[in-house]
Amino acid sequence: MWLFGDKTIEKFCRFKKKLYLCSNSSSHASHQNSAPGEDFEFYYLTCKMKYTKQPLTVEQQISKLKNRKLIINNPSMAGNYLSNISYYRLRAYTYPFQDNEMLENDHKFLRNDISFEDIIDLYCFDRRLRALIFNALEKIEIALRTKIVYEYSVETSNSHWFLDRNLYFNTDKFDYIVEKMRDDVNRSEEDFIKHYQCKYSDPELPPAWMTLETLSLGNLSKLIANLDCKSATFRRISNAFGLPNSFILENWVYALSILRNHCAHHSRIGTGGFMLILNCLTIPFIRLSIEKRLKPSEIINYLPVYRVYNIF
Repeated sequence: MWLFGDKTIEKFCRFKKKLYLCSNSSSHASHQNSAPGEDFEFYYLTCKMKYTKQPLTVEQQISKLKNRKLIINNPSMAGNYLSNISYYRLRAYTYPFQDNEMLENDHKFLRNDISFEDIIDLYCFDRRLRALIFNALEKIEIALRTKIVYEYSVETSNSHWFLDRNLYFNTDKFDYIVEKMRDDVNRSEEDFIKHYQCKYSDPELPPAWMTLETLSLGNLSKLIANLDCKSATFRRISNAFGLPNSFILENWVYALSILRNHCAHHSRIGTGGFMLILNCLTIPFIRLSIEKRLKPSEIINYLPVYRVYNIF
């Protein structure tokens, strides 16, 4: 018997080559009953060790892939690709086809008909998908900035409405949001920002139509998330994008900011690399038959940008 924090450990057990602790405690987020009537918990042990893997030459990388049963018909072509696309980046695209559970199998491919060309095709598909999404996101982002600036500026008759604490539902985060805006403005190299800073001293920040142009999409999503989404102005903006609920807009803008970052940093999109739960009461642009089969985290794969993209 061992003590593990405030838990009493009865025994160790092993499942799929992983080591677990078995405790007789009764409440934990990872609780699993070992059998009806028994009250045990299992804790997965991560055994840390020293990293000893050595860098591989391109030739060694090709040899390793062959040993793992990947078909490589043209080693010269594979070498050219691996010289420009790192082995580790391609690993993300080979991973779904490999045995990653049994360590003694050394990540061998589960099928014997997967070729290096298949992996490159999958990589190129993901790259083209990112380019298509990035193009759509540009239109959405510009339209969103324009609509927010216009609606709030006209409604409030105030060029600096974003400095009005009363427009935010969470006033505790007001100073944080303004500081984020200040950081983006001061970081900007745009001529119109330099012109404002040279000519005007009050207010410190430029008007909304300048300041919001400099905000990253991530900081824009923070601004949207902290504006009063129950206001008539916010509802008008949501309705302009075909969204019946203001809460959906702030959630989707956040999701799109994460998606944009994935695209900008060349991260995986179409092969399971991007997953984010969307809040939605209805999904007006997805057929009901499809919606019923989706898990919440899979909805993003249908890209709500298509709904907004259709306004152009």
